[in-house]
Amino acid sequence: MSTRPPSRTHDYRGAFDAAGTRTQTRREIPQVPAERGLVVEDPASGFCGAVVAIDSREVTLEDRHGGRRVFPLRPAAFLFEGQPATLVKPAPGAPAGRALSASGSVHVANLKARTARAARIWVEGLHDAELVERVWGHDLRVEGIVVEPLHGVDDLAAAVREFSPGPKRKLGILVDHLVDGSKETRQAREATAVAGEHVLVTGHPYVDVWEAVKPEVVGIRAWPRIPRGTDWKTGVCTALGWGEPADGARRVLGAVRSFRDLETPLIGAVEQLIDHVTQAAE
Repeated sequence: MSTRPPSRTHDYRGAFDAAGTRTQTRREIPQVPAERGLVVEDPASGFCGAVVAIDSREVTLEDRHGGRRVFPLRPAAFLFEGQPATLVKPAPGAPAGRALSASGSVHVANLKARTARAARIWVEGLHDAELVERVWGHDLRVEGIVVEPLHGVDDLAAAVREFSPGPKRKLGILVDHLVDGSKETRQAREATAVAGEHVLVTGHPYVDVWEAVKPEVVGIRAWPRIPRGTDWKTGVCTALGWGEPADGARRVLGAVRSFRDLETPLIGAVEQLIDHVTQAAE
């Protein structure tokens, strides 16, 4: 008995024209308005990012790390949702893409701040509070969360006990220099023991919140190393010729425009706290 597989038949109808030449099927490439925030990929380089600017000849994309690249507007030059696409400049008067806040969240237009919840976020000092407000202020007003400076975390457990956290009164605390073996880590552990799941302490490894700002944002190569026993802000301002700490604060805080200007550990710590306190029962 033959073991050859049965032959397959193919339908070639429409594949050739009357002269016997194979018909070429042209694939229609869609034109996609390059609205701000639209995410596309340049297949030649593999660069994937959101549209941040466009003119008649080129488009600027920004990836998730904040890196930007400029590409010419050529036919079928990009991938949109995995398929080839031609980016075009949006028509005048066309609705703009979704605006983003400084934290990267969707900006809520004509926002009326929500009545403040009983929940709170505590930070170590005034500069910490100003930095959080600069980047996450919009999100905090949407959620009705108040940020309060502690002016230090000495006897943090006593402050938490006085606040009396609960299901509708959650507390988040942002601590500087939260690393193994530090006094801040010990104080955080004691504070958490007071109210269990109703209080969350997060932090970053930097001595001061200024150090969580990327050096290039304030025009330096790296933050200087300050000897132990010297006030960190005073030492930094002296090393960099910035004058007094108040002058340095204006320089640092004034340079921050969005979350992209901050180091990842601080971003993650603040986002965790916002998630924690907004999970409080209504």
